[in-house]
Amino acid sequence: MPQPTPPELHARLAEIFAARDRANMQPTIEAFLAVLVEHPDEPEVLYEVGGAYDTAGEEETAAGYYERAMEAGLDGDALRRCLLQYGSTLRNLGRLDESLAVLERARAEFPDSDSLKVWHATSLHEAGRHDAAFAIMLGLVADRVRTDELLRYEAALRGNATFLAERDARS
Repeated sequence: MPQPTPPELHARLAEIFAARDRANMQPTIEAFLAVLVEHPDEPEVLYEVGGAYDTAGEEETAAGYYERAMEAGLDGDALRRCLLQYGSTLRNLGRLDESLAVLERARAEFPDSDSLKVWHATSLHEAGRHDAAFAIMLGLVADRVRTDELLRYEAALRGNATFLAERDARS
């Protein structure tokens, strides 16, 4: 079982992440790879390397690092983020069944995560499961958009979400 990421290493990773330039990810990739040389089995370092490659548009490379991070014992919120990003990467690679499996696992492990709900809906939509995707989004609206106008229709939102989810399950 891996040890928690030491605070000084966590701070170093956060500093590299904060300095990233999404338009030019190579310096960030190089910085994370340098840390990886020092900490080759550290799950959070593997995850951050994967994320940097992902942001750079190198999804195949990113997927391998995400897999290694999870195999190395990534946990907690870093695991939630990794599962989300891995599921999204798999979707971008056209591996929709794998994407959905990863995101369903993630939602089971982190059921309160709004970001996982959105990315799961995105993969469902991409897979042609529009009813299921829209059902998730309607549920999220009912849960999180708390305006007087929408609260009046909360039961209808939830009813429509249930109807769409059930229709998807039957198809």
